[in-house]
Amino acid sequence: MRRHRGVTREELNQSAAVAVAVLLGIGLVTAWNVLIPGVAAWENTVVAVVGSLRHTGPVAAAFAAWVALRVRRARRRRAPAPGPWRALRVPLAVLAVVVGAFGATVVVLALRTAVSDQAGRLPPSGLLAGAAGLAFFVALGWIAGWALPRGITPIAVLAAGYAISHWTEHGPDWAGRLGPSIREPYDLFGALDPELFTGQALWLTGAGAALLLGWSAVVSRRVLPAAAAVVALVAAGAGVARLLAPAARAQAAGPVAYACQEWPITVCVHPGMRAGLDELSARFIGLASRVAGTPAAFSRVEQHSRRHHPELPAGTVAIHVDDLRPGYADRAVAEFTERLAPRCAEPAGGYREIVMGWLRGGPIPAGPLPEHRRAAAWFSGLTEAQRRDWLQLFYTDFARCGLTVNHFADTTPPSGPATLATHDVYPVNPSPGHVSAR
Repeated sequence: MRRHRGVTREELNQSAAVAVAVLLGIGLVTAWNVLIPGVAAWENTVVAVVGSLRHTGPVAAAFAAWVALRVRRARRRRAPAPGPWRALRVPLAVLAVVVGAFGATVVVLALRTAVSDQAGRLPPSGLLAGAAGLAFFVALGWIAGWALPRGITPIAVLAAGYAISHWTEHGPDWAGRLGPSIREPYDLFGALDPELFTGQALWLTGAGAALLLGWSAVVSRRVLPAAAAVVALVAAGAGVARLLAPAARAQAAGPVAYACQEWPITVCVHPGMRAGLDELSARFIGLASRVAGTPAAFSRVEQHSRRHHPELPAGTVAIHVDDLRPGYADRAVAEFTERLAPRCAEPAGGYREIVMGWLRGGPIPAGPLPEHRRAAAWFSGLTEAQRRDWLQLFYTDFARCGLTVNHFADTTPPSGPATLATHDVYPVNPSPGHVSAR
């Protein structure tokens, strides 16, 4: 049975198989949790793959530390110094195992995206940055395992790896730029900066190579690996300078080529969320019909980032859709209607909730007070056209917490007998409209 620097090849092969399975499983589970539900976009895939490093990085470092301490313990004290290449064979094999598991994770997620109606482009620099991050973790783990060949070292390396991951995700902005890391919640409208990923790949690859080459120079007692380590350090420094340069921080997202449904009102979302267009359109068509003729009237709905508040033309409103989990349309409508009128103290708050319940297309709440219950019963007795006319008359009071019991008189409805309203009335359940990219 051949031995590889004191460790049998069979042991190394078994360890590699276990490591690949563990890293692949952890990577897929973590990436799946990072994916924005319902979004079919290549950027979403890259974010998930890079986000998986929060767990796979520390585990890869612990695996490298375990192999290094096994090799160090098996090494004879007075054994002749190995050549640089021979010294690097085992750590490079560990690196190949880790990067192979990362590649398998990428393939699985890419296939998931490819079979759907995906949007955007796959930035290769993001994948390179992820692989470079794993290489850096492997180098750190190998050095720690070699320097401290103790049974507790892999556990300590695992804890240190998680500390590093947490720091890059939740620490200062410059730490997040050194990454690779994805700070949540991820903004689907934010630009994935290829220059940022390139800088991360450069500095992480350089730093990892410098660590392993420096170790090889010490173990082999040769000058050539030391010189190569200096070159790698220069590359790492160039990457850091590139990441922290002011110009690198100015990357902004470009205009989004919306996917739109154009009838009877226009509803536009991020192209990666086009699967949610039908349900969003159905909900906002009903809402547009209810607020027609009021200052809140609109004919176009656009999904926007929570981090930006663009100035929109008259008749256009912004909505926020974080994901396509069940109930996403209800959440979008509820959030939008909350902006129509501020929360009010009682008793005005109860009257506000009556109107809000109707605007959202849900049940009309009875309210905590007897007068609220009488008002809810009165409002429930109105036809849809009468409610729209009522809102036109009293929208200002509704928007300023001015509703009182007098607005819900137990008499003839404000609009009189049920008649067809003169403002726009949209079909509540239209057939699917034309979907386009705008």
